[in-house]
Amino acid sequence: MLDLFVVLQANAVDVDVAMQWMKMGAAFAAAAAVFGAAWGIGKIGKTALESIARQPEAANDLRSSMIVASALIEGATFFAIVVCLLVLFV
Repeated sequence: MLDLFVVLQANAVDVDVAMQWMKMGAAFAAAAAVFGAAWGIGKIGKTALESIARQPEAANDLRSSMIVASALIEGATFFAIVVCLLVLFV
């Protein structure tokens, strides 16, 4: 009976360690999603400003395209963060 208790207790510790690793992995995934989105939106802004500098008459079209693309990236980022939070708390 004592052997069974030791095995069950060891499994409980393993599950606790696995939960900690899972939480750390979710945190890293959320951070990677945010950094990737920040890099992507920065690249979109940089390219849009360069394009506006080359062709000022197309500024309105470029600005609206930039906003739409940034919004799509933000949506994907929020989805990734929500998935990471679900991993943490559900």
